[in-house]
Amino acid sequence: MSGLVRRLVGDQLLTEEQARDVLGKAQRGGKPLVTQLVDDKLIGAARLAEIASAEFGTPLLDLNSVEPDSNSFKEISEKLIRAQHAIPLYKRGRKLYVAVSDPTNLQALDEFKFASGMVTEPILVEEDKLAKAIESAASAMQSATLNVGDVELENLEVTGGDEEVGGEAVTSDEEDAPIIRYVNKVMLDAINRGASDIHFEPYEKKYRVRYRMDGELKEMNAPPVQMGGRLAARLKVMARLDLAERRIPQDGRIKLKLSANKSIDFRVSTCPTMWGEKIVMRILDASAAMLGIDSLGYEPEQKELYMKALGRPQGMILVTGPTGSGKTVSLYTGLNILNTEDVNISTAEDPCEINLPGINQVNVNPKVGLTFAAALKAFLRQDPDVIMVGEIRDLETAEIAVKAAQTGHLVLSTLHTNDAPQTLTRLLNMGVPAYNVASCVTLIIAQRLARRLCKFCKMVDDVPRDELLREGFTEEDIARPGFVIYKARGCDQCNEGYKGRTGIYQVMPVSDTIARIIMEDGNAIMIADQARKEGISDLRQSALKKVRDGLLDLTEANRVTVD
Repeated sequence: MSGLVRRLVGDQLLTEEQARDVLGKAQRGGKPLVTQLVDDKLIGAARLAEIASAEFGTPLLDLNSVEPDSNSFKEISEKLIRAQHAIPLYKRGRKLYVAVSDPTNLQALDEFKFASGMVTEPILVEEDKLAKAIESAASAMQSATLNVGDVELENLEVTGGDEEVGGEAVTSDEEDAPIIRYVNKVMLDAINRGASDIHFEPYEKKYRVRYRMDGELKEMNAPPVQMGGRLAARLKVMARLDLAERRIPQDGRIKLKLSANKSIDFRVSTCPTMWGEKIVMRILDASAAMLGIDSLGYEPEQKELYMKALGRPQGMILVTGPTGSGKTVSLYTGLNILNTEDVNISTAEDPCEINLPGINQVNVNPKVGLTFAAALKAFLRQDPDVIMVGEIRDLETAEIAVKAAQTGHLVLSTLHTNDAPQTLTRLLNMGVPAYNVASCVTLIIAQRLARRLCKFCKMVDDVPRDELLREGFTEEDIARPGFVIYKARGCDQCNEGYKGRTGIYQVMPVSDTIARIIMEDGNAIMIADQARKEGISDLRQSALKKVRDGLLDLTEANRVTVD
C-alpha cells in the first residue's frame, strides 16, 4: 500500500478491505487514487487534502483563494491539463508551481516540466476544487484557440453600415482580409477537430460559433457581434448565394481544396433570424462512404442481412432515423458496394451530400418542377438497375418507388421514423396499399450514432447489479465471465472521454410472417413483437451489446436509445 493509504488505514478512516478495493478500482480504471477516494465518497476532499499534506510534507493551498496566472498556461495545452489532472498556478523565476490533488502524481510534474522547460514544484489542493478549476481553465483555453494569424479577434476593427441592409459596410480587400482569414481558420479548425457541422449564430448582444463534434454541439468562439453581417456575407460569397437576399433561407455549397488529391465539401444553409442570418455548414467528406461496411458498427448478423438485401436484384431497402444519425453514410456505403461497371445507379437527393464517381446523382429542385417524384419517373426511363431516393416525403414519391421495386429494380431510400416497425406503418399511413408494402419492402434499418469511448482512458464503471437489471441487462449478461462495463474519463487523445462515433442499428428483414401482419392491418406493436420473436435486436438491445463490448458507456447508450 502507498503511504497515503497506510496513513488512512492507520487513522482508521479506511478498513484494509476498503483500501485494497479502492486501490484495485483506481488501477483498473486508470484513475488517480485521490480522485477514486473522493468519487467513492470514502473520505471528504478537504480532509483528504489535509492528511496528504501532512503525510508528504507538500504545502496545502485553498484553490478558491487564488486565481491561476494566465502566463503560466502559455506552454501547457488543454489536453495535457486534462490528461494529467493538474493545472499550472504561477511562475516564479524558472520555477513553475503546479496544483495537484495527489502528491504522488509525479508524471504530471514531469510532463509539465518537459512542456514548459521549467522546474516544477507541486502545490497540494482539494480534489473537488481542482476538478472545477481544470474545467474552467480548459474552457478558457478553448475560447482562445481561434486567433487568426497575428490578428486578435476581439481587436478587429469592424465598420458598421446601413442598418437597413444588415449592418454590412462596403469594405476594401484590406479590411476584409481578417474576416477571410477568420472564416478559413474556423473551417480548417473544424476539419482538424473532426466536427460534422459549424454553426454561425447571431444574437442581440452576442455572436457565437459552435462545432458539432461526435454529435454534441460545443461553443468554440464568440467573435464581436458587429462581425455577424460580414461573416454572413463572406460565407454567402463563398457559397455563391444571393448577397442581397436576407429574407428567405438559401442553400449553397463550398469546396475547400486541402491538397492536390484531397478536398472537403461544405453544404451551406442560411436562415433569417431576429438578429441576422444564422448559417450552418455541414462538412461532407466523400471518403466516409469509402471506409467500408465493417467500419460502420454493424454486428456480424446485421451486416449479413444488409449484404443479402443489397445482393437482391429488386426490392426496397429503407433506412430510418433522426437527422444526423448517419443514414446517408449507410446508404452510400451500400451504393459503393453496388457501384460496378455493369450496374446503372441513379440517385435523387436534396441536396447530394457525397460525390461518388460512377453514380448518376441528381439534385432535386422543386422550384423548377424537379421533385423526387419527377426524378424517379425520369430514372425509370433511363434503364436503371439501382435507384436511391434521398427521402420518401409524400404519397406520389412512395408509389413510384414501390412501383420501381416491384418491376425489377433495387430501391434504397430513407424515412423519418423512430424504429423499423414504425417505418412500415408510416408507409401505410401515407396511403401506400398494404399489399404493396408487404410485397416490395425487403429490409429496414433503424439507426442512431453514439459517441465511442476512448480506448486509451476509458475506466471501469462500478454499477450496482439492480441498476444494471433496470437498464435492460439480463441475469445471463451479468453472470457471464468477464462482464464489465466502462465509463468516460478524458485524456489528451480524446474529447472528454469519447473518440469518434459508432452506429447502433436495428436491422429488420420483412419476413413472410411480418408481411402477413401488414396485410391484416397489424400495427407497429404487433410487428415489433414478431421481430423480437424472430431474434431481431431493437435499438436498445443493440446499444447494450456495445456497452457490454466496451465501446459505449451507459450514459451514451441512454442518450440515444431512451425516449
